[in-house]
Amino acid sequence: MASTPLWAIRVHRAFLVPRRVWVRLSSTVSSPSRPAIVFSGIQPTGIPHLGNYLGAIQNWVKLQNTSTPQDTLIYSIVGWHALTLPQDPAELYEAKFETLASLLALGIDPKRSIVFSQDDVSEHLSLSWILTCLTPMGKLKRMTTWKSKLATIRNTSSDSGVEDSMLNLGLFSYPVLQAADILAYHATHVPVGEDQMQHLELCRDLAELFNRRYPDIPHSVTSKPFFNLPRAIYTHSPRILSLRDPSQKMSKSAPDADSRIMLTDSPTSIAKKIRSAVTDSIRGITYDPAARPGVSNLLAILAAFQAHSPHALDTKNSFSGTRDEMETLAARYSNKGASHLKNDVAEAVIEGWRNPRENFTRLKADRNYLMHVLADGSRRARDISSTTLARVKEKIGLANVR
Repeated sequence: MASTPLWAIRVHRAFLVPRRVWVRLSSTVSSPSRPAIVFSGIQPTGIPHLGNYLGAIQNWVKLQNTSTPQDTLIYSIVGWHALTLPQDPAELYEAKFETLASLLALGIDPKRSIVFSQDDVSEHLSLSWILTCLTPMGKLKRMTTWKSKLATIRNTSSDSGVEDSMLNLGLFSYPVLQAADILAYHATHVPVGEDQMQHLELCRDLAELFNRRYPDIPHSVTSKPFFNLPRAIYTHSPRILSLRDPSQKMSKSAPDADSRIMLTDSPTSIAKKIRSAVTDSIRGITYDPAARPGVSNLLAILAAFQAHSPHALDTKNSFSGTRDEMETLAARYSNKGASHLKNDVAEAVIEGWRNPRENFTRLKADRNYLMHVLADGSRRARDISSTTLARVKEKIGLANVR
């Protein structure tokens, strides 16, 4: 365990400072007087693709490996959230274990982090209902991510054709469940992407509303707030695009399997997919996401993996993904063609995912171990969330005050 974090994170201005800055994890998340509680969730979508890893899982591993022993890290496989969209029951059940095996294979340590299945901890639902009764409809109506979720399952990059008639209540109100997920553990920090900032703002609003309505000491200005107002850890996550259509994100729902690289893909398959990736006919290699999305996508993938070379999951290395860094990388290929770049990308991904792929195969075959991990994680999560819910019920009048 590193005593001093070696990677940088960007913290969103809405929660910490009047402008965006780069800070060290130690100065943002943890302090000797107040250890951090970090919460994040992932849907049980099964085997991850490259975009899933670089967009979220890699950052979880970094947080784990750069935190202090006093910090608490809580990672949840959010089955209740998965139900907001149509699911095949048998596939959903298997996907939970595939997701867990993937997290462990890619570096999450269930002894260091609390890893559990959200649907094993009913306190989330109970707290969600209590928060739902506090949530103004106007705030929920301003949430827009449900449209992008529906657009995703329709395999379209635009939500312009998504209508209210396609919306169910669970999908409409799931930001409240997200708030309950976070507040059940009194989380101080939440790693988020740009698309989830609205939801974290709602979470903070609900925490503040609860604190005002149910103070420890009624009518006292010195009453200590019950819920923390969680801060956003905004980490750089490259937006990985489809290898076949770089106008869209890499996605499992895309009909062309060659558009994505899966953790379970063989080295031969990875090389084939990358070498057939759509680029352009412009000579040379430059970084320009708007004009050259295909080439820029390959550069982003290469940069992310090279940041950890020679071992792709050595999270002590740092990659901020600034434009200057990307342009410096592109300059190395200024007199080379796309085929040379593709070869290097394929080699980096193949080597970087070699051990995780082998670990995934081994872990997926050991169902008893995976069930043990979930049972232990759910017990640890319930120890925290049940205490929170008990105090909440006392505060709102559903239980006797101790």
